[in-house]
Amino acid sequence: MGIPKLWTSKDVAGRLKVSSERVRQLSHRDDFPEPVGEVGHIRVWAENDVEEWIAKNRPDKADG
Repeated sequence: MGIPKLWTSKDVAGRLKVSSERVRQLSHRDDFPEPVGEVGHIRVWAENDVEEWIAKNRPDKADG
């Protein structure tokens, strides 16, 4: 298995077409994926984890 593509909150916001503030709010939900780490002080998520969450919780956004 290769290295997963990492998304910042800006990437997640762009994918969901929401603000970075909304991503911050979503990231506090129990069902939102945990960040896989930090680069500097920036949290990052695995693209696959976020896409799975979108498919389950935001089906209107599932096709990108």
